[in-house]
Amino acid sequence: MRVNPNPMNDLLAALAQTQQRQDTALLQLSTGKRVNTPSDDPAAAAQLIQNHDQSSRVDSYQKSMSTIGGQFQMADSALSSVVTALQRAITLGVQAGNGGTLSDSNRAAIADELKGIQSQLLSLANTSYQGRYVFSGTEQTQPFVVDSNQTSGVRYDGNSGVNSVPIGNGYQLEANLPGSQLFTAAGADVFQAVHDLIDGVTSNSGIDTAVGDVRSALDHVSAQRTFYGNALNQIDAQTNYLNNEKVQLSSQENTLVGADIATVASNLVNAENTRDAALTAIGRRSLTSLFDYLQ
Repeated sequence: MRVNPNPMNDLLAALAQTQQRQDTALLQLSTGKRVNTPSDDPAAAAQLIQNHDQSSRVDSYQKSMSTIGGQFQMADSALSSVVTALQRAITLGVQAGNGGTLSDSNRAAIADELKGIQSQLLSLANTSYQGRYVFSGTEQTQPFVVDSNQTSGVRYDGNSGVNSVPIGNGYQLEANLPGSQLFTAAGADVFQAVHDLIDGVTSNSGIDTAVGDVRSALDHVSAQRTFYGNALNQIDAQTNYLNNEKVQLSSQENTLVGADIATVASNLVNAENTRDAALTAIGRRSLTSLFDYLQ
């Protein structure tokens, strides 16, 4: 039988391997992952990178939807107030048109309230969200300004542009309606209609026609408002879809690199036992010589 007269190198190599297995088991227990570096499983690591890229895209879509969702809610709330204001304007117009016995002071009071409604409508049309005007198209300037040179007394400084926001792979959502489409559309100009009603009440003439124009503006705004309701419904549906996708991606990641904790714990115990045995053997080696093996 051949006896290795100097087994110390083999013992030290075994100790190093055991220590590495122990360190690997400790790392897997602390992270819960069996793949902590690409060298642990190159194929799984490559798939994990793709998983993370897809997850990052989902996060980006969710962030975009959160932003435009808030914008949609702000726009819808503003248009709801516009509808209420126009309904009040119609009520006042009908009151003025049917009130044959109204005094000049009564009509003046109604006209003053209508002027307040016109100011309110101007403020609502200039609604902003997170520092950006909601109804300015793709412009970033205040969309509606007072201008005595306009027959309605109001000028639109926005544009007719529409922004689109990606909320999924190949899925984009229009993020706004321009103010010109909402407030100054041909035949349904909100500011012109209220302006004409103010003039009608003041002069006590043409009130019925002006009330009809305000009704047309109201109907138009109400119809346009459905855009925001539909958009919010799409966001809700896409949010649910992306939340499910995040759960699936997390499950896939766990399947790819997740550690079996019970197995890892067993490996750690085995590695510790083997390490202790190697250390014991090395300790004994220092007390023996070749003659001990020959006895």
